[in-house]
Amino acid sequence: MSKKRILYVEDDETLAFLTSDNLEQHFEVIHANNGKEAFLLFCSEPFDLCVLDIMLPDMDGFEIATEIRKRNQEIPIIFLSAKTMKEDRIKGLKLGADDYLVKPYSIEELILKIEIFLNRSQKTSDNSNQKQYVFGSFHFEPENYLLKKETQKITLTEREASLLQLFLDNPNTVLKREKILMELWGSDDYFLGRSLDVFISRLRKIIKEETHVRIENIPRVGFKLVVE
Repeated sequence: MSKKRILYVEDDETLAFLTSDNLEQHFEVIHANNGKEAFLLFCSEPFDLCVLDIMLPDMDGFEIATEIRKRNQEIPIIFLSAKTMKEDRIKGLKLGADDYLVKPYSIEELILKIEIFLNRSQKTSDNSNQKQYVFGSFHFEPENYLLKKETQKITLTEREASLLQLFLDNPNTVLKREKILMELWGSDDYFLGRSLDVFISRLRKIIKEETHVRIENIPRVGFKLVVE
């Protein structure tokens, strides 16, 4: 079986060498040391996952991710950064990234994250006949991250689409925060919990005019999608 192809972007030569050397034991790694080179590679070659440093010359990681998401809503993206501010982590996740690891990171954790997101991506691509959902006046196509209502079309991020699908697969059921975080991120740390609140808030704004559909807070437990 051919190895999965990883686009790895890092301008620190020593760190790039060490990380690439470890990743190459499991994946085919294509390394770029600046943003423009990385974006050109992404546009010209197929990849299964992107690992992006944020502080890069020419284009930073956020800019690369924005351009990637314009062209591909499905490919997993993992940010690596020395920036520890929660605003940066939330910004990265809102751009459609799947995870955000803070330097210095564990190479074992990075490999585990990559494997989790590659497996999830493979399951999604294998399921070509994914079911579609109708709730209230919305029609939801999870494989296209598309939410339609009459003539309105809303494109969700991959994370928002996964969250909505999780709710719709469990209507009128309390979902614990830990379960949601493990399903979507494979981790339930504090910063991902804050990011979850951001995605919940966005979904609420989208469905706020639906009188028979709402996302309820269950204090100290989690959330419930109520469909009446």
